[in-house]
Amino acid sequence: MKIIDFTIDSRSRRVQPSAYGDPPVNPLRLYVDSQFTSPYAMSVFVALTEKGIDFEMSTVDLEALENKADGYAALSQTQRVPTLLEGDFALSESSAITEYLENAYPQVPIYPHDVRLLAKARQVQAWIRSDLLPIRQERSTLVVFYGEKSGPLSPTANVAADKLFKAAQALLKDDAEYLFGEWSIADVDLALMLNRLILNGDEVPPALVEYAQRQWQRPSVKAWVTLQRPPL
Repeated sequence: MKIIDFTIDSRSRRVQPSAYGDPPVNPLRLYVDSQFTSPYAMSVFVALTEKGIDFEMSTVDLEALENKADGYAALSQTQRVPTLLEGDFALSESSAITEYLENAYPQVPIYPHDVRLLAKARQVQAWIRSDLLPIRQERSTLVVFYGEKSGPLSPTANVAADKLFKAAQALLKDDAEYLFGEWSIADVDLALMLNRLILNGDEVPPALVEYAQRQWQRPSVKAWVTLQRPPL
């Protein structure tokens, strides 16, 4: 694992103590993939940045199997990125991390307050992480972060893309700016899935293109997108 010289300093939105205890004296540490292409690492990065939490990043070389090394495996039982380290508390799996951050640092919300909308936001996150596999297989995030394009979608991937479009259009009816009235972390997750197709040049409904582009202009998202990445 490589500890990179990268610290998010958000003193303009200093985090205050919460019901879950005081914020740590030292910055939190976020372990991400060394190419900064993991959509799940991006989701946690954006959540931390939106909440104004100071944190540092360490990179894990997945191709070199650093995630399976004893040191990292001791932190992450799932041996995946991202992993968040707060003192002696380590947590993996991106949606678990963002939910923890929402509870531990509630001053700047990244989820809807309404319990039903909150459930819907979690539904979107769970769906994107567990379904639409043909899109993830044929439209790697290399197209999003490196501009590496692929050929036409297979029939199976086209079916998955149509499913994605119909669900997104139902959630964003009347050309809504965000999924649930105000921005939430689920907007980033959905926008990234759409951008796998949009940035490859695939045909995507114009309203969904505008939605994804709008999420991509958010400063917290741009901070991840513009990270300096190693050559492939």
